[in-house]
Amino acid sequence: MNKLFKFLTISALLSQLSLTGRADETQTKPVRMGCGIMTFDTVPGWGLGDEGKSVLGATHGGVVIDKEGSIYVSANKGVVVFSPEGKVIRSYVDKQHSNMHDMEIREEDGTEYIYAARNMDREGIKFRASDGEVVLQLPFPKDSKLSPFQFNPTAITVAPNGDIYLSDGYASNVIFRFDRSGKYLSHFGDKGNDLKQFNTAHGMTLDSRYDPPRLLICDRNHKPKGRLLHYDLDGKFVEEVVTGLGMPTSVAVQGDYVSVPDLHGRVVILDKSNTIMAVLGYNADPKKRGAHGVKQADWIEGVFSGTHGSYWDKDGNLYVQDWNVDGRIIKLVRVK
Repeated sequence: MNKLFKFLTISALLSQLSLTGRADETQTKPVRMGCGIMTFDTVPGWGLGDEGKSVLGATHGGVVIDKEGSIYVSANKGVVVFSPEGKVIRSYVDKQHSNMHDMEIREEDGTEYIYAARNMDREGIKFRASDGEVVLQLPFPKDSKLSPFQFNPTAITVAPNGDIYLSDGYASNVIFRFDRSGKYLSHFGDKGNDLKQFNTAHGMTLDSRYDPPRLLICDRNHKPKGRLLHYDLDGKFVEEVVTGLGMPTSVAVQGDYVSVPDLHGRVVILDKSNTIMAVLGYNADPKKRGAHGVKQADWIEGVFSGTHGSYWDKDGNLYVQDWNVDGRIIKLVRVK
């Protein structure tokens, strides 16, 4: 009996060790991507809930980070705020904060504000990052004297003097300029494929790599290929920065570097000369590239699908959002 008991005990232990080994083998591991000083490791499961499911719901937006390091992610339902460890701190889920297609964050007189372009709600807004209170709304400016048309803003940014730029990227492709109080000042741009026209002015930021700073604009659907453009703060064309980018959706600047999500499932990193330094998370599957409907069960670690928004933290780590039916946000840790 003792021999039989020992045999059964040893067999049970071996079986348990075998199962444990299999569990370890199936556990998602970090994926390294990029090259040189732009090498990153993924953080598997970052931002998922306790049951391993996305807490975001469908995403078609962006990411910003405040001075404390909290990460604001916009989803169709509203804004979810994460800690650097990926835990939800708070959220602004209501009609005022839904459908934020693009966001910028800016400190003004000691208070941090988030500016957002709400494409489906046809406005730009400004709200306090700490509590979500909306302090400014920017509807279609009738003072522009332009004929009425569908207004679907896709991008927003702010100049050093407080002027606000709002791109009507899903409709007219006109970029409107307001003062800090929301008063209409001017506009520029129209739809087309000529050098100084936009074919979906989808993303935009203040390019602080240059003095004076410029507007860096994603011309996503320009033919034959997507491109980035520089305009000055008065709305005058400066230069075509880089072409052949597929479908660039947004831009985020840190120091001399720019991250450019491409809807085709990759993030391109450019240096100050606008030379490509690295390509991150490229999706080689045409069926899952630029696809909104890739369910969470089909996500692949280290491979993007509809890359839409990105932002750098103070340590040079990147947070990347996919345009995704289940809501995907990926943290990439910079390898030192």
